[in-house]
Amino acid sequence: MIIGASSFASPLEVLVNEVDSVELYVPKMELYEGRKLQHDRVRKVFDILSTSSGVTSVHAPYYADVPTYPAKLCVDTANMKGSDFRLMEESIELAAYFQSRVMVLHPGLVGNDRQDSLSKMVDNLKRLAEFADNHGVMLGLENKEGTAPGNLCCEAGELVQVVEDVNSGNLGITFDVGHANLTAGGRPGMVMEFMETVRPLVVHVHVHDNMGVWTDEYNGDVHMAPGSGTVDLEVIGEMEYGGIHNLEVFSMEDVIAGKEKLLAL
Repeated sequence: MIIGASSFASPLEVLVNEVDSVELYVPKMELYEGRKLQHDRVRKVFDILSTSSGVTSVHAPYYADVPTYPAKLCVDTANMKGSDFRLMEESIELAAYFQSRVMVLHPGLVGNDRQDSLSKMVDNLKRLAEFADNHGVMLGLENKEGTAPGNLCCEAGELVQVVEDVNSGNLGITFDVGHANLTAGGRPGMVMEFMETVRPLVVHVHVHDNMGVWTDEYNGDVHMAPGSGTVDLEVIGEMEYGGIHNLEVFSMEDVIAGKEKLLAL
């Protein structure tokens, strides 16, 4: 198991000394001015990472209608235009530049017609997967939380179907156990069933905690330290997955607490 953490948990200089992997969260790293990539800032990140022997992953831009997310970097993978493709392709290029093991993608929005949105997303992901193949990057499509039903791929079956329909060796699944817990309403047996359904396609794992229910704060997706909510971490142990387990938490304190929990599995 490779234990990592998202870059928004701490300054990179500190984070690289605590975990074996860093997930570079592109939308919140201030690498962009609008949609223009600032190459000097990218080089600064590269210089910091070069002092560490750890590995990296990249989290691509996605759609979020909240004040804390940069509106210019919103991308709905079920409804993409030319500039959206260029932005996502640029993230793939960043992943290649940082020699990242995987780049995380969010599924798109349901929109007015679920089947139409799914079909468009599959076509868009085929294009991105081909671009990723040309750059030696693995993509991981993440399951979203069922407490925000406006998103596609909250359920395990739909997520697997999309990945199978894309049918690319460069697209797998980022299994987010916190999101699965919300989809399952905090019921451990259902989270385990979710994991078993996606397990053959998993290329990356996100770990964080919540109470398994909707709240008015982020639809319940509060990203607490593992062990502080209702997520059954035995699900992670049962996976027997040896790749990156990225702690998606907001502080170094929660990174340390989460690391201890994962090491105890």
